[in-house]
Amino acid sequence: MSTEPRVLARVVFPTDGDLDVLPLYVDGQQVPVAVEDGETVLPVAYDQNPDQVLGRRSYQLGHGQRASFATYFNAFPAGYWRRWSTLAGVRLRVRTSGAGTLVVYRSSARGSVARVTSRSLAGSSDEGVSLPLNAFGDGGWYWFDLVAGSNDLVLESAEWLSGDLRPEAQEPPRGSVTIGITTFNRPAYCAALLGQLGAAEELRDVVDEVLVVDQGTQAVRQAPGFDDAATALGRRLRVLEQGNLGGSGGFARAMLETLDVGRSDHVLLLDDDVVCEPEGIARAVTFADFARTPTVVGGHMFSMYERSVLHAFAERVAPWQFRWAPAAATEHDHDLSSSNLRSTPWLHRRAAADYNGWWMCLIPTTVLRDVGLSLPVFIKWDDAEFGLRAAAAGYPTVSLPGAAVWHVPWTDKDDSVDWQAYFHARNRFVAALLHSPFEHGGRMVRESLAIQLKHLVAMQYSAAHLRERALLDVLEGPAALHGSLATTLGEVRTARADFDDARVAADPHEFAAVRPAKPRRRDPSTGKPTSQAATVVTALLGMARQLTPVPAASRERPEREVPAVDAGWWTLSRLDSALVSTTDGTGVSWHRRDRAAALAATRRATAVHQRLLREWPRLAAEYRAALPDLVGADAWRKTLDLPLPDREDGQ
Repeated sequence: MSTEPRVLARVVFPTDGDLDVLPLYVDGQQVPVAVEDGETVLPVAYDQNPDQVLGRRSYQLGHGQRASFATYFNAFPAGYWRRWSTLAGVRLRVRTSGAGTLVVYRSSARGSVARVTSRSLAGSSDEGVSLPLNAFGDGGWYWFDLVAGSNDLVLESAEWLSGDLRPEAQEPPRGSVTIGITTFNRPAYCAALLGQLGAAEELRDVVDEVLVVDQGTQAVRQAPGFDDAATALGRRLRVLEQGNLGGSGGFARAMLETLDVGRSDHVLLLDDDVVCEPEGIARAVTFADFARTPTVVGGHMFSMYERSVLHAFAERVAPWQFRWAPAAATEHDHDLSSSNLRSTPWLHRRAAADYNGWWMCLIPTTVLRDVGLSLPVFIKWDDAEFGLRAAAAGYPTVSLPGAAVWHVPWTDKDDSVDWQAYFHARNRFVAALLHSPFEHGGRMVRESLAIQLKHLVAMQYSAAHLRERALLDVLEGPAALHGSLATTLGEVRTARADFDDARVAADPHEFAAVRPAKPRRRDPSTGKPTSQAATVVTALLGMARQLTPVPAASRERPEREVPAVDAGWWTLSRLDSALVSTTDGTGVSWHRRDRAAALAATRRATAVHQRLLREWPRLAAEYRAALPDLVGADAWRKTLDLPLPDREDGQ
C-alpha cells in the first residue's frame, strides 16, 4: 500500500563545534584498521573537522574526501522499523551540490556490510533511493557515504522517508506530543533544556506543550536563560509547581495533565538535567505513529562527561534475580569515537528491551488510559515497573537508535549507599511482588539478604538500616504508598543522619589522623574475588570478623584511607575503621565497625528476609489486587490535591 512520504529521520549535525560528539553524526576521512582476529579490516574515521559542518542539515567535503554517515544519529536503524512498524520500505533522499559519488550500504544483524547502490553526482543533485525492509528481521542498518570529486561536494540535506506500507496496514496518524519534565532544584539545567527545545525547528509541528513540573525550592522561572526559552516556546510552555513527590510524582502529574488536556497522542518524559538531540524526539513520535500497536518508545543515554560514550542502550529486568541488566548481546559504556557503528557488530543486532529509563521515554496516551500512570514510589523502579506493566497488557517498549540524550552516568555515583538505598530496596521488592513470575520471587530474597550482609561487613550501617526499614515497609503492604509519598524522603534522611558512615566531610583532615591499630604484614586486599570459592571465603572471613572485639585505637581514629574505587565489601570487611571517599570524589566518611550493632542487624536481616519468603504469596496477591487503584488517575488526583473530574455517571 502506497502512502504520502513522511520524514522518518533527518540527517542532522551539531552546530556548536563540539569534536566529542561529531563522531555520532559523521565519520570523516577513513583509514583501514585490523580488529581482534588480525585479518578483518574495517575503516575507522579520523580528522574530524567541525568547520565542515555548514549548518544543522549541511556538510562540506573537500576535493577527494570521503565521509560516511554510518553513525549513531544519521544511519537508519532498519531492523527496528522492520520489526515494529507498518512500513514495507523506506526511501533515502539526498540533495547535494558539486561533483562526487553517493554510495548506499546496508548491514546484517551480524554486522556484515553490503553495498546496495551508487550514484554519480554533478551540479545540484536530488537523488532518491528506494530501499526494502524485508531482509532486516533480526537487525541491520542502512546508511550512505559521500565521496567528493575534483572539487568540493556539499551535502545540502538528506532524510529518510517512509516508503510503501505493508498490505494490511492502515494510513498512520500524524501524532503530537506533550513533553513532561520533572525538576527539583536544577534550575540552570532545566532552563538550558527548555532553551534547546524552544530553538528546535523540527519540533514546532509535533510538540503541543512543554510541561515543567517544578518540585523544588529553587524556581526554574528564576534561572538565567528561562525568559529566553519561554519566549521561544511561547504558549507551548507551562510551568506547574507542587511539593516534592519525586520523579514518580512529577511524571504522574505530566501524564495526568496530558490526559486531561486531551490534545496530544503521546507524552514524552524527560529528566531535567539532560542535554537532548531534538531530532530524536521527532523520530520517537514518528516511530510511534508508524508502530503496529501502541508502543512505548525510549531514547538511549550517552554520558554527559564522555559525550561519545553510549552509556545505556537497551535495558531488561532479569526475571530470576529481578534486577536491572543490559539487554541480551548489548553493552554499557561503548565509546563510538573509538569503535564506530561499522566496527561494532553488536550494535547491528536488534535489541529487545523490557523498559526504557525515564531520562527520555515516550508513552502513548492510549497506553496510559489502559494501564494507568506511574507507581507512587518517589524514585527508582517506577520506569521499569511501568515497562513491565505495559508489556503485560500487550504494549511493547522499543529503545530506538537515533533517539538519545546526554545524562550524568550512574557509574559516577553510588546511590545504593546513600539515602536512595531505601528506595532501591523497597521499590525493587514492590515491582517484583507485582511482576515476578516466580512464586517466591526467584532468587531475589536470598540476593537481598546477601546485599544486606555485604553492607554490614563493609561498615555501611546507614545503608543497611535504610534497607531494613524499606523491607519492613514492604511487609506492611501497598496501602501507605500514596500517603507516604510526600513524607518518606524526610524520614529517611533523618534516620540516616544518625550513622557515622553517613556523615560526609569535604576534607579528610576534619577527622582524626589515620593510624593503623597494628601494622600488618600485608595490606588488606583491594582486589575483588575472582571466583565463587574466593567470594565465599572472603565473605565468611568478613562475617567472622564481626564476632571479634573492635580495638580501642580503631574506635578513636581511622586505620586506613580507602578510595571509592577500592571500597568494595571485600576490602572494607578486612578493616575495623576506615576513611572512605565518596564516589564523586567530593568528600569522605568515617566507617567504624560496631560489633554489637552488626550482630543485632544480622539477626534482624535474617528474620525480615525469612518473613518475606514466607509471606511472598500473600503479599504478591495483595499488591497485585491494589495495583489498579495505586496507578489510577483518581488516586493520583487525591495525592496531588487536584479536583476529581465531573462524570456523567455520577460516580
